Amino acid sequence: MAPAQGHFSDQSDGDSEDSAEGGSVPPAFRSAVDALRSARLRPELEVEPTRPPKRLAPYAYALEAAVVDGEDDLADGRLVLLHDPDGHEAWQGNFRLVTLVRAELEPEMASDPLLPEVCWSWLTGALEARGLSYGEAGGTVTRAGSHYFGALETRRPATQIEIRASWTPREGRGGVPDTAAHLMAWGDLLCQIAGLPPSGPVDAAVVTLPQRRGPQVS
Repeated sequence: MAPAQGHFSDQSDGDSEDSAEGGSVPPAFRSAVDALRSARLRPELEVEPTRPPKRLAPYAYALEAAVVDGEDDLADGRLVLLHDPDGHEAWQGNFRLVTLVRAELEPEMASDPLLPEVCWSWLTGALEARGLSYGEAGGTVTRAGSHYFGALETRRPATQIEIRASWTPREGRGGVPDTAAHLMAWGDLLCQIAGLPPSGPVDAAVVTLPQRRGPQVS
């Protein structure tokens, strides 16, 4: 990933704004994408546009990010903005945000039976902490363990946590959601799952994870 700490890289994928019909980009979608590109994030975050998925919506924009500490990636993820000008029944709106977030955990933290509920609360808590209104949120929290054998038996067991989620950002003036604020909340989630201390006042109810090298987004 090219360095772009705290903001977007100047590099842009030519298909990052995609129209399934090859037509002109709706002004509401263009404004939402411009807001994403202007968002200012924590300096530990490296962010850049990437190719969006096809056929999920008439218009899509995607980015990937990593929480970086020196040469270590502590967590990484992908965020996709979808737009259907005609609306989508399942979304209950014209926009949808879809995310994948991943990090590695210490074995003792990974064994906590409440870990999935805690991780999901980090997502909803990050959105609510920024006063964001959203609906139709859904997703999964998955943990997977790896044990090494043979020539790899000297490696410590590793556990990866993965959050897959989507939600509908409420639209504001001109039918455009505050995508910059949603991106900043998503950045807060990435930093929290990476084990970084919060950038704002500390909430005694918030639990953070130990810092670990995270996997690369493929």
